[in-house]
Amino acid sequence: MKKTIEEHAARFDDHATAYDESQDSDEYRAAASLVVKHASHEPDDTVLDLGTGTGAIALALAPDAERVIGRDISAGMMDEARTKAEEVGIDNLALAEGSFREPAVDDPVDVVVSNFAMHHLGNEEKIEAIETIAGLGPRKFVLGDVMLFGEADPDAPFYSPEVDDPATVGMLADALTDAGFSLTTVERVHDQVGVLVAERAAATDDAESTTNEGAARGFGLNGANEEE
Repeated sequence: MKKTIEEHAARFDDHATAYDESQDSDEYRAAASLVVKHASHEPDDTVLDLGTGTGAIALALAPDAERVIGRDISAGMMDEARTKAEEVGIDNLALAEGSFREPAVDDPVDVVVSNFAMHHLGNEEKIEAIETIAGLGPRKFVLGDVMLFGEADPDAPFYSPEVDDPATVGMLADALTDAGFSLTTVERVHDQVGVLVAERAAATDDAESTTNEGAARGFGLNGANEEE
C-alpha cells in the first residue's frame, strides 16, 4: 500500500461530497453495473460491500436483499451513503468502519462485492484480503476494480501511481483460486479495469474447475499473471 490507511481515509474524507460527480466515466459506470448484475443475490441474502464508499453498489443491491453490510475506512464517504439511504427510504443497510483485511463482520455473509477499492492494496495485502473474504464463507465474491489485462500504463486512465497499486488479472485469479474460489467470469471493461466473479469451488470432482493455472488458462490470462 503506497499510503497508510489513515492517509487514504483522510483523502477520501476530503473528497466525499464531490466523489459521485467525479466518477463520471463510462468505464466506472460499466464496472459498477456489472458488479450489481453479477451479484445476483437472493431476497434472503446478506451482502457485504467492502470499500462501500458513498454506497453506489450497496444502495443498488439493498432493495432486493435481506441485509446489506457496508464497510469503509472513510467516515466522510459513509456519511454520504447514509444520507442517500435516508433519502430513498432504505433501512436495511448497516454501515460501519472496516477494511478489506479487518472487515469487522461477525455474521455470516452470502455474497461479497467490491468496486474500485482493492487496487489501493499491495499484492500481498490483496492476497490477505481475499483470504479474509473467503473466511467469511460467501458463496460468491464479485470484484470490480482497476486491474491490468496487459502491461501497466501509468499514463492511461484509471491508474494514479502515487496512490494506486493495481494487480494483474492473472495474479488476482491465482489469489482467488488459492483461497478456494473458482473464477467463473472475467469482464474486461478497459485495459486497466475489469470485473471478476469468483464462486465457492464445489467439492465434487466434476465441479472442480480450477487449479491456479487452470483459472488463468481458461480465461486466457497466462500472460497477465506476472508482476509488471
